[in-house]
Amino acid sequence: MNEFVMSDLMGLMPYAPIIAVVLTILVVMIAITVKRSHIVTAALTMIGLNVSLVLLLLQIFGLVDMGSTLPTADQLFVVDNFARFNMLIVLVCALACSTLSYAYLSTLRDNKDELYLLMLLSTAGALLMVCAQHMASFFMSLELLSVPLYGMLAYTYLRERSLESGLKYLVLSATASATLLMGMAFIYAEVGSLAFRPISAVLPQLFGSPILILGAAMMLFGVAFKLSAAPFHAWTPDVYEGAPAPVATYLASVSKVAIVALAIRFLLDTSLLALPSVQLLLTVMACLSILAGNLLAVRQNNVKRLLGYSSIAHMGYVLIIIVSAAGAATSIGSMYMAVYAFTSIGAFGVVTLMSSPYRPTGEADDLVHYQGLFWRRPILTAVMTIMMLSLAGVPLTAGLITKLFAILTVVQFGHWFLAAMIILGSAIGLFYYLRVMLTLFKRPKAFIEFDVNKAWAGRLGGIMILTVTAMILVFGVWPAKLIEWSALASIW
Repeated sequence: MNEFVMSDLMGLMPYAPIIAVVLTILVVMIAITVKRSHIVTAALTMIGLNVSLVLLLLQIFGLVDMGSTLPTADQLFVVDNFARFNMLIVLVCALACSTLSYAYLSTLRDNKDELYLLMLLSTAGALLMVCAQHMASFFMSLELLSVPLYGMLAYTYLRERSLESGLKYLVLSATASATLLMGMAFIYAEVGSLAFRPISAVLPQLFGSPILILGAAMMLFGVAFKLSAAPFHAWTPDVYEGAPAPVATYLASVSKVAIVALAIRFLLDTSLLALPSVQLLLTVMACLSILAGNLLAVRQNNVKRLLGYSSIAHMGYVLIIIVSAAGAATSIGSMYMAVYAFTSIGAFGVVTLMSSPYRPTGEADDLVHYQGLFWRRPILTAVMTIMMLSLAGVPLTAGLITKLFAILTVVQFGHWFLAAMIILGSAIGLFYYLRVMLTLFKRPKAFIEFDVNKAWAGRLGGIMILTVTAMILVFGVWPAKLIEWSALASIW
């Protein structure tokens, strides 16, 4: 009997980081029930995420015996190098977002504790997503990520835009989920299996099946909505603008990393990427995302909306990597998303710190609010400048390395038109990123509506943002480690 118990426990070892997050959810729920305390809830959340992160690092460096996965779990989830790399990014981003939430919620008069609970639930879904290799685990983990986001987006419900953001995401996300389910049903009807690998095995016999192509297209439409890829992008700027700043940070980092990882595994494990119709569909969505995201961002005067449109363009770059690089998409795509997530945390982190002291009057999301920031907060201005440069792909930042690898990979596979699209999109993007930077150095306004706390750099949120900025610069100047680590992110 003891041998069976030990065998079951060893079978759960690969999922130890996920189990740690689930246990943290239970502990936080009990803590909230016993006594509401913002600092206690935030501390328990960060401790739980750090424990999960440590367990994952111990596994990555081989300091803990991984054991072997349970047969039943192995059919639904797989914990390989690709999953571990993306789990690491998800946990780091979730920890950063919870840190920003503490700074943001400090002036909120209403209940603060539930946001951490929702964030932990969504993070558990994200961790499961990067390990999913079955349609059932695909959908359930995606919903576990998405459903808490409805509450997180509308958390500051006294602001009309926040409530609108949550409701809009709820309605459109439900539509996307229904489309995704219908696509799964079509694929199951044709293939007779919900697991990813069996679909790959029978695909050669069903290569031209219209039902299979329809099912794959509907699933891609559902995933494209979650990714905010064009032409399913219209919700993104509105939701980003209305969402509380740390929640917008979470949406731009944790959510996007998990969905891209799941999309890559699904397309490669099922071999659906080999279908010419799927390649054409992804190519069209990628090109539309780059053009729509960048061209619409040029007109924006709202920082959060600008970053929302920027995310649409960056998802276009990632889709180009997926459709062009095939097997290499696991490492190049993961590296791109890691750098994009950290850069988004830095950019939205500045917005969060600027907004938190004036929570009752709204957020510092208009570009005018940052006019002349350099003359009173030079270090914070440097952080925002580095993030804009990284998003633009300027030398000495990690953003250049990821875009350079994307272009080199696409050219290596002979997709010259797609390489030109990346270059064109980056050129357009440079214009509006520079516009944000120029605003920071303009003459200060006479009346300052929003400002960061003078001691921001010594607080948790400030320390986290400075750490992320240092990472962007270090990986930009010395990218060898980033390339080495991302090369290990392989499905096979």
